[in-house]
Amino acid sequence: MRFSCRIRRAQGRAGARSRVAAPWGALLLSLSIIVGCAVNPVTGQREVVLLSAAQEAELGRTSAERFSRELGLVEEPRIAGYVASVGERLAAHSPRRDVRYHFAITDTPEPNAFALPGGYVYVSRGALVIMNSEAELAGVLGHEVGHVAARHSVQQQTRSVGVGLLTVLGVVAAGAAGGEGAAQSVAQLGQVAGAGLIATYGRDQERQADEVGQALAAKDGYDPSGIAGFLRTLGRETTRLAAGRSREPSFFDSHPMTEERVQSALARADALPRGPGQPIAANRRSFTSRLEGLLIGPDPAGGLFRDQLFLHPSFGFALEFPSGWRTQNGRDAVLGVAADGKQALRLDGGAAGVEPAQAAAAFARENRITLQNARSLEIGGLPAYRAHALVPAQSGNVAMHLTWIGHRKGTFRLTGIAPEVSATAAFRRFDGVAGSFRPLTRAEREGVTERRLQVVEARAGETLAALGRRSKNAWSPEETAIANGLPDAAAALRAGDVIKIAVERPYTPPR
Repeated sequence: MRFSCRIRRAQGRAGARSRVAAPWGALLLSLSIIVGCAVNPVTGQREVVLLSAAQEAELGRTSAERFSRELGLVEEPRIAGYVASVGERLAAHSPRRDVRYHFAITDTPEPNAFALPGGYVYVSRGALVIMNSEAELAGVLGHEVGHVAARHSVQQQTRSVGVGLLTVLGVVAAGAAGGEGAAQSVAQLGQVAGAGLIATYGRDQERQADEVGQALAAKDGYDPSGIAGFLRTLGRETTRLAAGRSREPSFFDSHPMTEERVQSALARADALPRGPGQPIAANRRSFTSRLEGLLIGPDPAGGLFRDQLFLHPSFGFALEFPSGWRTQNGRDAVLGVAADGKQALRLDGGAAGVEPAQAAAAFARENRITLQNARSLEIGGLPAYRAHALVPAQSGNVAMHLTWIGHRKGTFRLTGIAPEVSATAAFRRFDGVAGSFRPLTRAEREGVTERRLQVVEARAGETLAALGRRSKNAWSPEETAIANGLPDAAAALRAGDVIKIAVERPYTPPR
């Protein structure tokens, strides 16, 4: 059955027939406001769309604001400006001209890239770390421009995938007896700060984005096989990360990679004529030098985990999460979730100079909840306030365990949730976690380090292991091989080969 792009109003007649037709006529009329027909800039075919170009632009703008807030952006002009310059060259050849393209680097250590509706294209610093040429960068950015140009997110009706840990204890009933604010606060415990909306695409859409991206790269003079090289490196890095304790969401979660796709990209590259343009970075040395100083891995400024111990060197405190729990340090909150998903903890910051009891009273008012068993106490030498509450939810009452801790840099709130039936045991566990809040020891503070990307030259016949010892490379030979696109850790190096390494150094919190 085929759908027409034209939507007709229902024409009612007098009597019973009009009474039946009228509701459907109103429905069709309302649909005509949001459903339209547009020519796809990539295929040239007309298609039904649920968002106008203006609506798509507004959705993209608001989503981009959320991403900037939750994920954070790398704003160092030297690196951010370089990535934007490459992206803008590709966008100049895009078949879609009714959007203004924006390019940015997310401040996330996992290799990732994605596009939001309306022309917002992102690549993570984790992806940049494992890139080895400007052609690879152009291939990734071009692929994302291809998604925007073909309006894939609109075709998907902006269907999205949450990249958080999970939604804890089901959806809380809005407007329940506990109030919308309380319901929302419980629901948000199951969302990882920094989670966003990343469109998932079908296989045909991925192929189309590859085709468009490679064509854009070739038109601007880039080697259009760059995307294939990056995908192969990314595949190796994703496999390595998957062998560890946990793996954060990556480019592969929304961009499935197969060897068939790599081979198709290589074959397509051979057939594409190259334009007269020249790369901004003329060679590998020039490209890698533009990435020097890029942060690798977690940013200590926002805190970091050492197993289950969360350390925040900037604020000077530590907090121990239960053994076996999954943890995540988001930009706005720290989260922990039990293995069975039935208990969760969230640590939020607050304004400095607010007494814990005052913060508790304000929270109760704002969320329209009644605090029970409330009392003042001391935790880690700091003033604190503890209370319990019940919030109705679809799956039964949710028990909340709330602790406010007065710190010189803010009043922190630790919120624990569990089903009411298991609240007694859960609250004992939450008491222990809250009680572990303490100042960092001197050894812990001095032991916090950060890694930065550095470029060194190899010596004739040198191995990655030997180069690592000489340069104090914090990466293993395997990690170094992957990041540099070398076949394996035993690869022999030539004199003058440019090799990216990770340099580890003590972290100094800003004053």
